[in-house]
Amino acid sequence: MSPQSGLKTNNMSKDIKSVEYGLEKIFEGAQDFLPLLGTDYVEFYVGNAKQAAHFYKTAFGFQSYAYKGLETGSRDEVSYVLKQDKIRLVLTTPLNSKSPINNHIVKHGDGVKVVALWVDDARKSYEETTKRGAKSYMEPKVETDEFGEVVRAGIYTYGETVHMFVERKNYKGQFMPGFKEWKSDYNPEPVGLKFIDHMVGNVGWGQMNTWVKWYEDVMGFVNFLSFDDKQIHTEYSALMSKVMSNGNGRIKFPINEPAKGKKRSQIEEYLDFYEGSGVQHIAVATDDIISTVAKLKSRGVEFLSTPPEEYYRAVPKRLHEHNHELREDIETLKSLGIMIDADEEGYLLQIFTKPVEDRPTLFFEIIQRMGARGFGAGNFKALFESIEREQEKRGTL
Repeated sequence: MSPQSGLKTNNMSKDIKSVEYGLEKIFEGAQDFLPLLGTDYVEFYVGNAKQAAHFYKTAFGFQSYAYKGLETGSRDEVSYVLKQDKIRLVLTTPLNSKSPINNHIVKHGDGVKVVALWVDDARKSYEETTKRGAKSYMEPKVETDEFGEVVRAGIYTYGETVHMFVERKNYKGQFMPGFKEWKSDYNPEPVGLKFIDHMVGNVGWGQMNTWVKWYEDVMGFVNFLSFDDKQIHTEYSALMSKVMSNGNGRIKFPINEPAKGKKRSQIEEYLDFYEGSGVQHIAVATDDIISTVAKLKSRGVEFLSTPPEEYYRAVPKRLHEHNHELREDIETLKSLGIMIDADEEGYLLQIFTKPVEDRPTLFFEIIQRMGARGFGAGNFKALFESIEREQEKRGTL
Protein backbone atom coordinates (compact mmCIF):
# COMPACT_ATOMS: atom_id res chain seq x y z
CA MET A 1 0.00 0.00 0.00
CA SER A 2 1.36 3.39 -0.95
CA PRO A 3 2.02 5.68 2.04
CA GLN A 4 0.11 8.36 0.16
CA SER A 5 -3.15 6.42 -0.22
CA GLY A 6 -6.10 8.54 0.78
CA LEU A 7 -4.05 11.76 0.54
CA LYS A 8 -4.38 14.40 -2.17
CA THR A 9 -0.87 15.67 -1.75
CA ASN A 10 -0.45 17.41 -5.11
CA ASN A 11 -3.62 19.41 -4.61
CA MET A 12 -2.65 20.10 -1.00
CA SER A 13 0.71 21.60 -1.97
CA LYS A 14 -1.03 23.94 -4.44
CA ASP A 15 -3.57 24.86 -1.76
CA ILE A 16 -0.79 25.58 0.73
CA LYS A 17 0.88 27.97 -1.68
CA SER A 18 -2.29 29.76 -2.78
CA VAL A 19 -3.71 30.05 0.72
CA GLU A 20 -0.46 31.29 2.23
CA TYR A 21 -0.15 33.93 -0.44
CA GLY A 22 -3.76 34.75 0.37
CA LEU A 23 -2.76 35.05 4.04
CA GLU A 24 -0.11 37.59 3.11
CA LYS A 25 -2.67 39.54 1.08
CA ILE A 26 -5.20 39.50 3.90
CA PHE A 27 -2.77 41.13 6.30
CA GLU A 28 -1.09 43.39 3.73
CA GLY A 29 -1.88 46.97 4.65
CA ALA A 30 -4.15 45.91 7.50
CA GLN A 31 -3.51 46.87 11.08
CA ASP A 32 -2.85 43.80 13.21
CA PHE A 33 -4.71 44.48 16.46
CA LEU A 34 -2.69 41.75 18.21
CA PRO A 35 0.93 41.95 17.00
CA LEU A 36 2.84 38.93 18.32
CA LEU A 37 6.63 38.95 18.35
CA GLY A 38 7.04 35.22 18.98
CA THR A 39 6.67 32.49 21.58
CA ASP A 40 8.03 33.72 24.91
CA TYR A 41 7.89 30.48 26.88
CA VAL A 42 5.86 27.31 27.35
CA GLU A 43 4.96 26.37 30.93
CA PHE A 44 4.28 22.79 31.98
CA TYR A 45 2.54 21.85 35.21
CA VAL A 46 4.35 18.73 36.44
CA GLY A 47 4.41 16.49 39.49
CA ASN A 48 8.14 16.95 40.16
CA ALA A 49 9.79 19.91 38.44
CA LYS A 50 13.29 19.09 39.67
CA GLN A 51 13.21 15.63 38.11
CA ALA A 52 11.45 16.85 34.95
CA ALA A 53 14.17 19.49 34.51
CA HIS A 54 16.83 16.81 34.73
CA PHE A 55 15.02 14.82 32.01
CA TYR A 56 14.77 17.73 29.58
CA LYS A 57 18.40 18.64 30.17
CA THR A 58 19.69 15.10 29.79
CA ALA A 59 17.46 13.90 26.96
CA PHE A 60 16.73 17.07 24.97
CA GLY A 61 19.83 19.17 25.63
CA PHE A 62 18.21 22.08 27.44
CA GLN A 63 20.37 24.27 29.69
CA SER A 64 19.75 25.61 33.19
CA TYR A 65 18.47 29.18 32.95
CA ALA A 66 16.35 30.49 35.85
CA TYR A 67 14.75 29.29 39.10
CA LYS A 68 11.94 30.27 41.44
CA GLY A 69 11.29 28.46 44.72
CA LEU A 70 11.61 28.60 48.48
CA GLU A 71 15.06 30.16 48.17
CA THR A 72 13.62 33.08 46.20
CA GLY A 73 10.62 33.62 48.47
CA SER A 74 8.06 31.54 46.56
CA ARG A 75 6.11 29.59 49.20
CA ASP A 76 3.46 27.96 46.98
CA GLU A 77 5.25 26.75 43.86
CA VAL A 78 8.65 26.06 42.37
CA SER A 79 9.64 26.66 38.73
CA TYR A 80 12.71 25.65 36.76
CA VAL A 81 13.34 27.51 33.49
CA LEU A 82 15.27 25.70 30.76
CA LYS A 83 16.64 27.26 27.59
CA GLN A 84 17.92 26.07 24.23
CA ASP A 85 18.52 28.75 21.60
CA LYS A 86 15.17 30.63 21.39
CA ILE A 87 13.13 27.97 23.25
CA ARG A 88 12.25 28.46 26.92
CA LEU A 89 10.45 25.77 28.92
CA VAL A 90 9.12 26.50 32.40
CA LEU A 91 8.47 23.47 34.62
CA THR A 92 6.24 24.26 37.61
CA THR A 93 5.26 22.13 40.62
CA PRO A 94 3.07 23.07 43.61
CA LEU A 95 4.67 23.09 47.06
CA ASN A 96 1.54 22.27 49.05
CA SER A 97 -1.76 20.46 48.70
CA LYS A 98 -3.79 23.68 48.64
CA SER A 99 -2.32 24.91 45.35
CA PRO A 100 -4.79 24.89 42.43
CA ILE A 101 -1.95 23.53 40.30
CA ASN A 102 -2.60 20.17 41.96
CA ASN A 103 -6.05 19.98 40.41
CA HIS A 104 -4.57 20.43 36.96
CA ILE A 105 -1.98 17.69 37.50
CA VAL A 106 -4.49 15.26 39.03
CA LYS A 107 -6.87 15.69 36.10
CA HIS A 108 -4.50 15.99 33.16
CA GLY A 109 -1.19 14.56 34.33
CA ASP A 110 1.96 16.47 33.38
CA GLY A 111 1.20 18.78 30.49
CA VAL A 112 1.21 22.26 28.99
CA LYS A 113 -0.67 24.89 30.96
CA VAL A 114 0.64 28.17 29.51
CA VAL A 115 1.62 29.11 25.97
CA ALA A 116 3.18 32.53 26.56
CA LEU A 117 3.28 34.99 23.69
CA TRP A 118 5.85 37.78 23.49
CA VAL A 119 4.18 41.15 22.87
CA ASP A 120 5.13 44.80 22.91
CA ASP A 121 2.08 45.82 24.96
CA ALA A 122 0.54 43.24 27.31
CA ARG A 123 -2.20 45.59 28.54
CA LYS A 124 -3.41 46.34 25.03
CA SER A 125 -3.21 42.65 24.05
CA TYR A 126 -5.40 41.75 27.02
CA GLU A 127 -7.84 44.58 26.33
CA GLU A 128 -8.19 43.74 22.62
CA THR A 129 -8.76 40.01 23.20
CA THR A 130 -11.10 40.25 26.20
CA LYS A 131 -13.32 42.81 24.49
CA ARG A 132 -13.60 40.34 21.61
CA GLY A 133 -14.83 37.61 23.93
CA ALA A 134 -11.78 36.01 25.55
CA LYS A 135 -12.23 34.69 29.08
CA SER A 136 -9.78 36.33 31.49
CA TYR A 137 -7.17 34.22 33.24
CA MET A 138 -5.10 37.04 34.73
CA GLU A 139 -5.61 40.79 34.51
CA PRO A 140 -2.54 42.85 33.55
CA LYS A 141 0.03 42.57 36.31
CA VAL A 142 3.29 44.52 36.64
CA GLU A 143 6.14 42.55 38.23
CA THR A 144 9.26 44.46 39.21
CA ASP A 145 12.72 43.98 40.66
CA GLU A 146 16.08 45.75 40.41
CA PHE A 147 16.35 44.80 36.72
CA GLY A 148 13.14 46.50 35.62
CA GLU A 149 9.60 45.35 35.03
CA VAL A 150 7.67 42.67 33.17
CA VAL A 151 3.97 43.09 32.39
CA ARG A 152 1.89 39.92 32.01
CA ALA A 153 -1.79 39.25 31.33
CA GLY A 154 -3.56 36.02 30.41
CA ILE A 155 -6.64 34.60 28.69
CA TYR A 156 -8.03 31.09 28.43
CA THR A 157 -8.03 29.20 25.14
CA TYR A 158 -9.23 25.59 24.58
CA GLY A 159 -9.64 23.39 27.67
CA GLU A 160 -7.71 24.82 30.62
CA THR A 161 -4.87 26.05 28.44
CA VAL A 162 -3.81 29.69 28.79
CA HIS A 163 -2.27 32.26 26.48
CA MET A 164 -0.14 34.63 28.56
CA PHE A 165 0.87 37.95 27.00
CA VAL A 166 4.39 38.87 28.12
CA GLU A 167 5.82 42.38 27.75
CA ARG A 168 9.49 42.53 28.68
CA LYS A 169 10.83 45.57 26.81
CA ASN A 170 11.67 47.27 30.14
CA TYR A 171 13.37 44.27 31.74
CA LYS A 172 17.07 43.41 31.75
CA GLY A 173 17.09 40.50 34.19
CA GLN A 174 17.54 36.77 33.67
CA PHE A 175 13.92 35.77 33.05
CA MET A 176 11.44 37.82 35.04
CA PRO A 177 10.98 39.17 38.58
CA GLY A 178 10.73 36.45 41.20
CA PHE A 179 13.35 34.31 39.44
CA LYS A 180 17.08 34.12 39.90
CA GLU A 181 19.77 32.77 37.64
CA TRP A 182 19.95 29.00 37.88
CA LYS A 183 23.58 27.92 37.95
CA SER A 184 24.32 24.24 37.57
CA ASP A 185 27.45 22.17 37.06
CA TYR A 186 25.37 19.82 34.91
CA ASN A 187 24.55 21.27 31.51
CA PRO A 188 24.70 18.66 28.71
CA GLU A 189 25.43 19.96 25.24
CA PRO A 190 22.44 21.24 23.22
CA VAL A 191 21.15 18.96 20.46
CA GLY A 192 20.46 21.72 17.93
CA LEU A 193 16.88 22.73 18.73
CA LYS A 194 16.32 26.32 17.58
CA PHE A 195 12.78 27.60 18.08
CA ILE A 196 9.14 26.51 18.27
CA ASP A 197 7.80 26.02 14.75
CA HIS A 198 4.19 25.35 15.76
CA MET A 199 2.06 23.90 18.57
CA VAL A 200 -0.89 21.59 18.02
CA GLY A 201 -4.05 21.50 20.12
CA ASN A 202 -6.55 18.62 20.35
CA VAL A 203 -10.18 19.55 20.98
CA GLY A 204 -13.31 17.46 21.44
CA TRP A 205 -15.91 16.21 18.97
CA GLY A 206 -17.41 19.05 16.93
CA GLN A 207 -15.27 21.73 18.62
CA MET A 208 -12.65 22.44 15.94
CA ASN A 209 -14.67 25.05 14.05
CA THR A 210 -15.66 26.69 17.34
CA TRP A 211 -12.00 27.23 18.21
CA VAL A 212 -11.10 28.22 14.66
CA LYS A 213 -13.69 30.99 14.92
CA TRP A 214 -12.37 31.89 18.39
CA TYR A 215 -8.84 32.39 17.04
CA GLU A 216 -10.22 34.40 14.13
CA ASP A 217 -12.48 36.64 16.23
CA VAL A 218 -10.47 36.94 19.46
CA MET A 219 -6.86 36.74 18.25
CA GLY A 220 -7.19 37.97 14.66
CA PHE A 221 -5.69 34.75 13.28
CA VAL A 222 -6.42 33.32 9.83
CA ASN A 223 -7.21 29.71 8.95
CA PHE A 224 -4.69 29.21 6.16
CA LEU A 225 -4.79 25.43 5.78
CA SER A 226 -7.43 22.75 6.36
CA PHE A 227 -7.48 18.96 6.26
CA ASP A 228 -10.60 16.82 6.55
CA ASP A 229 -11.16 13.15 7.33
CA LYS A 230 -11.06 12.28 3.61
CA GLN A 231 -7.49 13.54 3.51
CA ILE A 232 -6.29 12.45 6.96
CA HIS A 233 -7.23 8.84 7.47
CA THR A 234 -5.94 5.30 7.63
CA GLU A 235 -7.80 2.02 7.39
CA TYR A 236 -8.81 2.38 11.05
CA SER A 237 -8.97 6.03 12.13
CA ALA A 238 -9.35 9.60 10.96
CA LEU A 239 -9.14 13.19 12.14
CA MET A 240 -9.74 16.74 10.97
CA SER A 241 -7.35 19.65 11.35
CA LYS A 242 -7.20 23.38 10.64
CA VAL A 243 -4.06 25.50 10.89
CA MET A 244 -4.36 28.97 12.42
CA SER A 245 -1.71 31.66 11.96
CA ASN A 246 -1.22 35.20 13.17
CA GLY A 247 -0.48 38.12 10.86
CA ASN A 248 3.30 37.79 10.62
CA GLY A 249 3.21 33.98 10.50
CA ARG A 250 5.43 33.61 13.59
CA ILE A 251 2.71 31.84 15.59
CA LYS A 252 0.98 28.80 14.09
CA PHE A 253 -1.57 26.71 15.98
CA PRO A 254 -3.04 23.69 14.17
CA ILE A 255 -6.26 22.50 15.85
CA ASN A 256 -7.32 18.83 15.61
CA GLU A 257 -10.60 17.12 16.36
CA PRO A 258 -11.41 13.41 16.02
CA ALA A 259 -13.45 11.98 13.15
CA LYS A 260 -15.39 8.75 12.90
CA GLY A 261 -13.34 5.66 12.00
CA LYS A 262 -13.39 1.92 12.46
CA LYS A 263 -11.29 2.24 15.64
CA ARG A 264 -10.29 4.88 18.17
CA SER A 265 -8.05 7.59 16.76
CA GLN A 266 -4.98 9.12 18.38
CA ILE A 267 -7.06 12.25 19.06
CA GLU A 268 -9.67 10.24 20.96
CA GLU A 269 -6.91 8.51 22.93
CA TYR A 270 -5.43 11.89 23.87
CA LEU A 271 -8.80 13.33 24.93
CA ASP A 272 -9.53 10.26 27.05
CA PHE A 273 -6.23 10.29 28.92
CA TYR A 274 -5.76 14.08 29.15
CA GLU A 275 -9.41 14.28 30.17
CA GLY A 276 -10.15 17.22 27.94
CA SER A 277 -8.75 19.52 25.29
CA GLY A 278 -5.10 20.53 25.44
CA VAL A 279 -1.74 20.83 23.70
CA GLN A 280 -0.98 17.60 21.85
CA HIS A 281 2.52 18.30 20.59
CA ILE A 282 5.22 20.93 20.30
CA ALA A 283 7.10 21.11 17.00
CA VAL A 284 10.66 22.36 17.42
CA ALA A 285 12.88 23.39 14.53
CA THR A 286 16.46 22.35 13.81
CA ASP A 287 18.95 23.23 11.08
CA ASP A 288 20.36 19.68 10.98
CA ILE A 289 17.73 17.05 11.74
CA ILE A 290 20.10 14.13 11.15
CA SER A 291 22.51 15.36 13.82
CA THR A 292 19.70 16.38 16.20
CA VAL A 293 17.83 13.07 15.97
CA ALA A 294 21.02 11.02 16.30
CA LYS A 295 21.89 12.92 19.48
CA LEU A 296 18.37 12.60 20.89
CA LYS A 297 18.34 8.85 20.25
CA SER A 298 21.73 8.45 21.92
CA ARG A 299 20.29 10.20 25.00
CA GLY A 300 17.31 7.89 25.26
CA VAL A 301 14.56 9.84 23.48
CA GLU A 302 12.17 7.34 21.92
CA PHE A 303 10.63 7.98 18.51
CA LEU A 304 7.72 6.39 16.67
CA SER A 305 8.60 3.34 14.59
CA THR A 306 10.25 3.79 11.20
CA PRO A 307 7.89 3.89 8.20
CA PRO A 308 7.98 0.78 5.97
CA GLU A 309 10.39 0.27 3.06
CA GLU A 310 7.80 1.26 0.45
CA TYR A 311 7.49 4.69 2.10
CA TYR A 312 11.14 5.49 1.31
CA ARG A 313 10.89 3.99 -2.19
CA ALA A 314 8.10 6.52 -2.86
CA VAL A 315 10.17 9.52 -1.73
CA PRO A 316 11.36 10.57 -5.24
CA LYS A 317 7.75 10.62 -6.45
CA ARG A 318 6.66 12.65 -3.44
CA LEU A 319 9.46 15.21 -3.87
CA HIS A 320 8.70 15.77 -7.58
CA GLU A 321 10.70 18.77 -8.81
CA HIS A 322 12.58 19.03 -5.50
CA ASN A 323 14.46 15.74 -5.94
CA HIS A 324 17.57 17.56 -7.10
CA GLU A 325 17.44 19.77 -4.00
CA LEU A 326 17.54 16.91 -1.49
CA ARG A 327 20.81 17.27 0.40
CA GLU A 328 20.28 14.35 2.75
CA ASP A 329 20.96 10.69 1.99
CA ILE A 330 17.69 8.72 1.94
CA GLU A 331 19.32 5.67 3.52
CA THR A 332 20.50 7.81 6.44
CA LEU A 333 17.04 9.29 6.85
CA LYS A 334 15.54 5.78 6.75
CA SER A 335 17.98 4.51 9.37
CA LEU A 336 16.78 7.25 11.74
CA GLY A 337 13.09 7.03 10.78
CA ILE A 338 12.97 10.62 9.51
CA MET A 339 10.10 11.35 7.11
CA ILE A 340 10.22 13.58 4.02
CA ASP A 341 7.55 15.64 2.28
CA ALA A 342 7.39 18.55 -0.16
CA ASP A 343 5.18 21.36 -1.36
CA GLU A 344 5.73 23.87 -4.16
CA GLU A 345 8.09 25.92 -2.01
CA GLY A 346 10.53 23.15 -1.09
CA TYR A 347 10.74 20.10 1.13
CA LEU A 348 10.72 19.35 4.85
CA LEU A 349 12.04 16.63 7.14
CA GLN A 350 10.20 15.60 10.31
CA ILE A 351 10.02 12.95 13.02
CA PHE A 352 7.83 12.49 16.09
CA THR A 353 8.73 11.25 19.56
CA LYS A 354 6.63 8.83 21.52
CA PRO A 355 4.65 10.49 24.35
CA VAL A 356 7.03 11.97 26.91
CA GLU A 357 4.59 11.38 29.79
CA ASP A 358 3.22 8.13 31.21
CA ARG A 359 -0.19 9.08 29.87
CA PRO A 360 -0.24 8.86 26.05
CA THR A 361 -0.68 12.61 25.65
CA LEU A 362 2.09 15.15 25.00
CA PHE A 363 4.86 14.47 22.47
CA PHE A 364 7.40 16.45 20.42
CA GLU A 365 8.00 16.87 16.71
CA ILE A 366 11.45 17.63 15.32
CA ILE A 367 11.22 19.49 12.02
CA GLN A 368 13.66 20.92 9.48
CA ARG A 369 12.20 23.11 6.73
CA MET A 370 14.04 23.33 3.44
CA GLY A 371 11.69 25.89 1.93
CA ALA A 372 8.44 24.01 2.52
CA ARG A 373 5.76 25.87 4.47
CA GLY A 374 3.31 22.99 4.90
CA PHE A 375 2.97 20.40 7.65
CA GLY A 376 3.96 17.14 5.97
CA ALA A 377 0.63 16.21 4.41
CA GLY A 378 2.24 13.41 2.43
CA ASN A 379 3.47 11.87 5.68
CA PHE A 380 0.12 11.77 7.46
CA LYS A 381 -0.80 8.20 6.53
CA ALA A 382 2.61 6.74 7.40
CA LEU A 383 2.69 8.77 10.63
CA PHE A 384 -0.75 7.76 11.79
CA GLU A 385 -0.15 4.09 11.00
CA SER A 386 2.97 4.30 13.17
CA ILE A 387 0.92 5.90 15.97
CA GLU A 388 -1.71 3.17 15.59
CA ARG A 389 0.98 0.51 16.08
CA GLU A 390 1.82 2.16 19.39
CA GLN A 391 -1.88 2.41 20.33
CA GLU A 392 -2.29 -1.29 19.59
CA LYS A 393 0.54 -2.07 22.04
CA ARG A 394 -1.21 0.06 24.67
CA GLY A 395 -4.58 -1.56 23.99
CA THR A 396 -6.14 1.82 23.17
CA LEU A 397 -6.73 1.52 19.41
